[in-house]
Amino acid sequence: MNPTTTANAPQERRAATLVMACLGVFVAYLPVTTVSVSLPAIQRALDASTSQLSWVSDAFVLPMAALILTAGVFGDVHGRKKVYLAGLALSGLGSLVALCAQNVQTVWAGQALAGLGSAALLPTTLALISHAVPDHRERGKFIGLWATALSAALAVGPVIAGTILDHYSWRWIYLLSVPVSLVAVVVGAKVLTDSRAPGSRRLDWPGQLTAALAITALVYGIIEGGATSFTDVKVMVALSTAAVAAVGFVIVERRSSSPMLDLTLFRSPAFTATTLIAMISFLGLIGFFFALSLYFGMVQRLSTLDAAWRLLMVTLVTLVLGAPVGRLIQRVSPRVLIPGGLLVSSAALLSLTDIGVHTSFGSLAWRLALLGLGMAFVITPMTATAVSSVPFHQAGMAAAGNNAFRQVGAALGPAILGTLLSTKAVDALSGHLTDAGVTGQTVRQVTAVADHDGIGAVAGLDLGAETPRVLGALSEAFLDGLHLCLIVSAVLTLLAALVGALLLRRPQPAPPVTGPREPSAAASPGRRPETAALAANGTPE
Repeated sequence: MNPTTTANAPQERRAATLVMACLGVFVAYLPVTTVSVSLPAIQRALDASTSQLSWVSDAFVLPMAALILTAGVFGDVHGRKKVYLAGLALSGLGSLVALCAQNVQTVWAGQALAGLGSAALLPTTLALISHAVPDHRERGKFIGLWATALSAALAVGPVIAGTILDHYSWRWIYLLSVPVSLVAVVVGAKVLTDSRAPGSRRLDWPGQLTAALAITALVYGIIEGGATSFTDVKVMVALSTAAVAAVGFVIVERRSSSPMLDLTLFRSPAFTATTLIAMISFLGLIGFFFALSLYFGMVQRLSTLDAAWRLLMVTLVTLVLGAPVGRLIQRVSPRVLIPGGLLVSSAALLSLTDIGVHTSFGSLAWRLALLGLGMAFVITPMTATAVSSVPFHQAGMAAAGNNAFRQVGAALGPAILGTLLSTKAVDALSGHLTDAGVTGQTVRQVTAVADHDGIGAVAGLDLGAETPRVLGALSEAFLDGLHLCLIVSAVLTLLAALVGALLLRRPQPAPPVTGPREPSAAASPGRRPETAALAANGTPE
């Protein structure tokens, strides 16, 4: 056999794994932004109520957040390649169902299937990379490209949706995922090498059920509490159920011989830090994107495509810098990159608190680009550190845990910040109507609609000659709510930076190994024990 061919085979296999992992995470994240900017068009076409419309996004997010940990375990037990291919198939099937939908309930079903697919893809793509590239230093470059693919999906999603909605029906936003998923399944089945977690790991049904129940009940309670009231019986039951299920999850995981999420992982301050940072920062960031999209539509009254170009200022910078930051991890410690990126992001959010009705694209662009710059220095190092701060054989579990907490934050962000925005805007609306010269019955009519149906319903009122003044007052009230959301997002981002500064400030030992390890560069012959331990933690030697 030709020695050169033999040497090139592992490199080719790693390259194929990287391509398929990037394609998988692209498919997983594409629905996040394509659907979010298309919600007004879906509402008009299917005559959906505001509450029905909110579940279009939530039907995708809930299964993704609730089942990421479960999917990670399935990959470790039955093979990551199999779960990866199943995730692609579910994503494509979900998009096909939504593409053919004639009512909002069918859209929910398609979104839920796509969410299941994304839950399978997110942990397995990272676990496949970790298996193919055991050396944490080289792995950082691969994870940087993985994060670039994630950012690419977020970046192109609004542009794709905006272009389609300018010419075609809303349903065609789902078309791209169908052939991409199909091609990826065929190619992945041929080129990927399967892997499992070594040892005798088993499916942890009590842990999976309590985790799914806790996450689903929490997200449902927050969403419904924001839409109605947190004193509503069903909301209180949901939040109580979430608390009980979370306690139950901790109890069963501590007692399980094969836990879904080994709680000893949290003995590593680096893993704990990245998990908390993922949840806190995505809560603030995704909530901010939700509020900003409404600002472009309700206040500046931009088309979907015009709004997409503005949002692209954030995601494009993150996309461009993803791979370089992945290489930078080898030279600069994550305990510098992550808190630094979060501080930049917080500064960008605070700089946006003076935007108004007529703020120009140019004035917005540099601040949104600054936000993208900050997040570029967070996403890749955060993911790489989470995976590298645990023993090699637990990489899939670490990736699933980090992604699960990230998606919980992403699910809660729009619900929490949306509630803050709506409450503040409704409270301020009456005063702004009076300032605009609107009085009497019109004020009572407008405030009643805002109280009952939300501020979005006010924009659709036809009040004759009073309409321009009412819309002007609505914009000012919305800006009050938006400015509050920006401050809250900035504070959450600062909190995440503080967590990183405290817990990532020095090298930390990995959690104890509870089972056999796959061979790793960290344990290669001839390396000193202390050097191998540092390498296993993702800490510079």
